[in-house]
Amino acid sequence: MDFFSVQNILVHIPIGTGGYSLSWIEAIGTVAGLLCIWLASLEKIINYFFGLINVTLFAVIFFQIQLYASLLLQLFFFVANIYGWYAWSRQNNNNEALLKIRWLPLPKAIGWLAACAIAIGFMTFYIDPVFSFLTRIAVSIMQTLGLNVTQPELQPDAFPFWDSCMMVLSVVAMILMTRKYVENWLLWVIINVISVVIFALQGVLAMSLEYLILTFIALNGSRMWIKAAREHGSRALG
Repeated sequence: MDFFSVQNILVHIPIGTGGYSLSWIEAIGTVAGLLCIWLASLEKIINYFFGLINVTLFAVIFFQIQLYASLLLQLFFFVANIYGWYAWSRQNNNNEALLKIRWLPLPKAIGWLAACAIAIGFMTFYIDPVFSFLTRIAVSIMQTLGLNVTQPELQPDAFPFWDSCMMVLSVVAMILMTRKYVENWLLWVIINVISVVIFALQGVLAMSLEYLILTFIALNGSRMWIKAAREHGSRALG
């Protein structure tokens, strides 16, 4: 079980103040995440396999560093990856993928935009109590399962608005990806750019570099899916 420990260091990266110690579990989880996003941009169903590895390992990491609300978010992504795998695997009578890459119909796009704005506004003002509430739920669940965990002392969010944007848009982008909507990539670009800046400001330069790479993958995914949407007849229903 030592492999799953964040103290099992793969390499010490001389970057930032004091450098960054990259553990095996974080390294493998990160590579799996990069493969997941890259393969999704190519519309390969196998992306969800690597997505499941990514969220599982990151959930273990968040458990160890006592970020229990983030752990619950990984559970959502785990379920979303399973659903996405199922949805992308469905075929019609001609053995073709039932879901096609397309744009959101305008009414749905406006609805999602309004929902994002409302959710981000709510989370910006209530992000600390919301994460405290989610953390208490996670701790209660783990204690029920017999795990020896205690309620961590949470610090106020350093960037409530931007953190809220990343959380809300990540959930929406994941949902849209499972339905093969082009807009998911546009959201991932926004999320990744925000992440690059926030992590750099916080001095976590290795993660900032990772999200910079993800930004370029998301931009390429946007380009490829926009092209595919045109070939499939643009705004298909569904």
